[in-house]
Amino acid sequence: MATTGLQHVAAMYAGVVAPPLIVGAAIGLSATELTFLTGACLFTAGLATFLQTLGFWKIGARLPFVNGVTFAGVAPMTAVVASTKDKSDALPIIFGAVIVAGVLGFIAAPFFSKAVRFFPPVVTGSVITLIGVSLLPVAFGWAQGPNPAADDYGSTTYLGLAAATLVIVLLLRRFTRGFVKQIAVLLGLVIGTLVAIPFGVTDFSPVADADVVGFPTPFHFGAPQFQVAAIVSMIVVMVVSMTESTADMLALGEIVERPADEKTIAAGLRADTLGSALSPLFNGFMCSAFAQNIGLVAMTRIRSRYVVATGGGFLVLMGLCPMAASLIAVVPRPVLGGAGVVLFGSVAASGIQTLVRAGLEKDNNVLIVAVSLAVGIIPITAPEFYHAFPETAKIVLDSGISTGCIAAVALNLVFNHLGKGRDADEVTHPMEAGEDLKAVPAH
Repeated sequence: MATTGLQHVAAMYAGVVAPPLIVGAAIGLSATELTFLTGACLFTAGLATFLQTLGFWKIGARLPFVNGVTFAGVAPMTAVVASTKDKSDALPIIFGAVIVAGVLGFIAAPFFSKAVRFFPPVVTGSVITLIGVSLLPVAFGWAQGPNPAADDYGSTTYLGLAAATLVIVLLLRRFTRGFVKQIAVLLGLVIGTLVAIPFGVTDFSPVADADVVGFPTPFHFGAPQFQVAAIVSMIVVMVVSMTESTADMLALGEIVERPADEKTIAAGLRADTLGSALSPLFNGFMCSAFAQNIGLVAMTRIRSRYVVATGGGFLVLMGLCPMAASLIAVVPRPVLGGAGVVLFGSVAASGIQTLVRAGLEKDNNVLIVAVSLAVGIIPITAPEFYHAFPETAKIVLDSGISTGCIAAVALNLVFNHLGKGRDADEVTHPMEAGEDLKAVPAH
């Protein structure tokens, strides 16, 4: 139970620590504060996993689910950071928004489980793809070095370390099997860090300065603040997370041969949202189910929820050991960038896999995907596009995930739910001959 529980932790560890690293770097936290934030996210991920696997009352799907910080919240949180003049207020504003979104999500859980038909693969696939695409610029920024203002930012040394890490991860994924293959990203970070030592870009001071035992002090970064625009943005993220979790529960239910019914989905969503609402108390972010661990369950055929609960216990212990949490702070930014290309690119690829099942042979669905992706990519390709809008509105508009999700849901309602749609219409390839031309003999 211990080894298989650790395997679940290894498969999702990089995914848990990446969001606090991204947000913490955007705020400009010191290495010590970054270690604290990372440990807090590990701790709250463990608590959320307990809620989901063990559960109580009508809370928890009681399936082998690992919960952790959702990637969907990263882009909106960095948008909040960018729009906050005093960076010390950024985390309290984020925490306040997550609390409100979590509480509202908990209340809406039983109703959302009935409304899942409004979030088909064409919507969820578009949103998941945007999550990955929105995070890739972060990986590219890491690859160039820790300080954009430095003369060596983007140097061949930094880019070379990022490329080496990327190659290491790819080689591990290609030529290894089982447990080693599952933790390829984690091993890539370790090997990449060792390779970086001779270049003088590895700093071990965070480990030396960290305590062996610690506790994520409640509201360490300040009491939560409540701003409407940030709250709206995180509510959108909560809807996205609930949609992803619903899809994950349906998939996992099939794998463990215990199909997730409406009652199970509602209980699972309550665990997600309650974990998210409580997470900011201990300085953590919004929590959601981790899809990569579903693949691990399918591969190992170990279906016990108590194994995953054991993994949650390890996450809590890691969160209570700042020295363990500080290890990730040692990893140089270019090494993180190389691994991030795989990590964030995999998220986008997961969204594309979902879109494959979305019925893209239909005109309506092609239009939904086309427009929602275009709207969601605006903040990435044209960062100043919404410069004339109020600052509060830009918190939502500058998040491609939020705007893309809103566009996808609205278009899906218009084309596939309101009135009589044209679902039967199939896409005609522009280079494909029409029926009349096909009927004419070639000679």
